[in-house]
Amino acid sequence: MRITAEELSWSVAGTPVVRGISADIAPGETVGLLGPNGSGKSSLLRCLAGLRTPDTGAVRYDGEPVRAWSARRIARHAAFAAQDPGADSDLRVADVVGLGRTPFRDRWHGPDATDRAVVAAALERVGLTALAGRSWKALSGGERQRAHLARALAQQPYALLLDEPTNHLDVKHQLELMELLTGTGQTVLVALHDLSLAARYCDRLLLLHHGRLIASGTPAAVLTAERLAAVFEVDAELTTDALGRPAVVYRGPLATPALPVALAVNP
Repeated sequence: MRITAEELSWSVAGTPVVRGISADIAPGETVGLLGPNGSGKSSLLRCLAGLRTPDTGAVRYDGEPVRAWSARRIARHAAFAAQDPGADSDLRVADVVGLGRTPFRDRWHGPDATDRAVVAAALERVGLTALAGRSWKALSGGERQRAHLARALAQQPYALLLDEPTNHLDVKHQLELMELLTGTGQTVLVALHDLSLAARYCDRLLLLHHGRLIASGTPAAVLTAERLAAVFEVDAELTTDALGRPAVVYRGPLATPALPVALAVNP
């Protein structure tokens, strides 16, 4: 599924958070959404997922505007997973993952055999089959993060919109999660703080700063030393790791903020 943002803007109490962002995510593409804290990543994801209504602009799925779509119809196309795994609950893990089947069920009927099979498959994909019967309260932060991804997968959407899914995960599970995402064949837009993970696994990157999209393109085109200094205030550069894959090498934080750079968007 193609996801298109057209001049999206969204504000809170008159304060702009998302500022005139236009972007196009192609079917089956894995795109990383980058930017410092407060740059508007989470708000943009929520606008694209239909959870917030933009003040101006449009969101399109395969060219069709979704503003008038019902929440159920949007949820059958795109699944959103927040970075906060949520509050304590008495539900079992399998029940939480089963919430992903809600868009496909009549409100008066419980899960059927198909729902249970889809939930079991989603739990297996994230390595949580053994914890299916455990209470949500008993999970670690990383286990909750993986369970929320399983819920999104159980939704069987055309696109996955994920906000910091590697949060709370150890290195092994971060790598497994990114490999899972890139292997789904679905359209994926994922907000990440780990620039090396983004560079290694994403086809393209979108870089946000102060609510604006300031760069779009391949990791090599976006993660220049100049932009890393201006946006993240670090002395760093994009290089390659021992396997020849892209990686960001940090020399340290900048003592003083870098001067602004010419921030041109590359479609």
